[in-house]
Amino acid sequence: MKKLVVFNITSLFIALLLLGAMVSFSLKPKIYDIKNFGAKGDSITINTKAIQKAIDKCSKNGGGIVVIKEGVYSSGTILLKDNVTLQIDKSAKLLGSANPQDYQSIDTFVDATGQKRGTCLIGAMGAKNIGISGSGSIDGNGTAFLPENLFIKKKALGISGEDRFGGNRPFLLRFVKSTQITLKNIHLREAAAWACHFFQSSNILVDNVSIYNHANQNNDGIDLDSSHDIIIKNCNINSGDDAICIKSTSPLPTYNVKVSNCTLKSDWGAIKFGTESMGDFYNIDIRDCKIEDTKGGGIKILSVDGANIHDVLIENIEMNHVDMPIFVRLGERLRTYRTTDKQAVGSIHNVRIKNIKATTRGLDSSRVSPPSGILITGTPKHKIGALTLENITIDLPGGGKLSDLFEVPEDETRYPEFSFFNVLPAYGMYARHIKELKISSLDIKTETIDLRPETLIID
Repeated sequence: MKKLVVFNITSLFIALLLLGAMVSFSLKPKIYDIKNFGAKGDSITINTKAIQKAIDKCSKNGGGIVVIKEGVYSSGTILLKDNVTLQIDKSAKLLGSANPQDYQSIDTFVDATGQKRGTCLIGAMGAKNIGISGSGSIDGNGTAFLPENLFIKKKALGISGEDRFGGNRPFLLRFVKSTQITLKNIHLREAAAWACHFFQSSNILVDNVSIYNHANQNNDGIDLDSSHDIIIKNCNINSGDDAICIKSTSPLPTYNVKVSNCTLKSDWGAIKFGTESMGDFYNIDIRDCKIEDTKGGGIKILSVDGANIHDVLIENIEMNHVDMPIFVRLGERLRTYRTTDKQAVGSIHNVRIKNIKATTRGLDSSRVSPPSGILITGTPKHKIGALTLENITIDLPGGGKLSDLFEVPEDETRYPEFSFFNVLPAYGMYARHIKELKISSLDIKTETIDLRPETLIID
């Protein structure tokens, strides 16, 4: 009897081991190679249908990894589905088609510049547990959508009429009302518009992603739009427009955002809140980042369409060769998007900016020359709330004259850009219409004499 018990226990143990091995094997994600669905990496064949077939089958079978291996694969719009990760290997590139007719628009809207948006190379609508990974690249072929190139393409296709062919320039990546999104290790390049747009999406991780986006206009890096629970870390972003932009083109807020250990370079703004700002921005933590050679502003916090911005911490930021290191604006533009109702004027409160070390651009390369370090302004009827500046060091070229001491326009409803206020009557900080400004250790230096006052605070 004892031997029988031992045998049964041993058999059970072996059975459990075999079951564990089977479960472990079954947990390995299924791999779907797009070549098996007819894709060709010759840079000429348009592979939209083949890649979409692979994604659809992967999702239908419970999920897995759709792999793009060695080659250059041209494509129009492809849509990620539930439980699918698109993996682009190091020797592979997904290249956007040069033909606008190969793209589709999801959740079309008009942005703050009046342009129609919504087309994309890779998109997702209402998807969950999706991702893009691998050390390969996604290239939007953005120069193909320059007006002169679109004209040539339109003529070659025999398209006549006055319709704005290719006017809805495609984003590189666009995620709409989706959740559990992971972007990791991928290289994003040369979109026709924004590189990566998250709209009304959540539970997002962007880790070790590099972005180079200078092919066209409005070449943003990452746009977080009415989305929440987001981590962005270890990224390198070099963009023609805003590098990381927190915005809301709907009344829904953008919140619970953490950004860390990123290197940013931009021709318009590195860290930006707005300008599209209907929904609130709160619980935002941005830290330990470097901003290099940026023409349009280092940190820009803008509420002009009704957003209430609060509980924001930005700290440990190093800026080199930047225009206007800090710009905070509460305005009354009140633009609407997607047929929503106009919001009331918003607010800016409980914002803390600390441990900032910045060197501005020189007199010959500043958008406003001579430059200033900080501009903070509300409006006469709507003042900024509590704002704290701690341990701020800014090096400026100087060069201001007494003739620069003129009244700064209010421009309550104008597009919020620091350069529109022209030369400021203070070289270090000009602040007005703010209820509570707390300053601790503000160190402003100039290379040459500046005859403007260092700080000017006006009610």
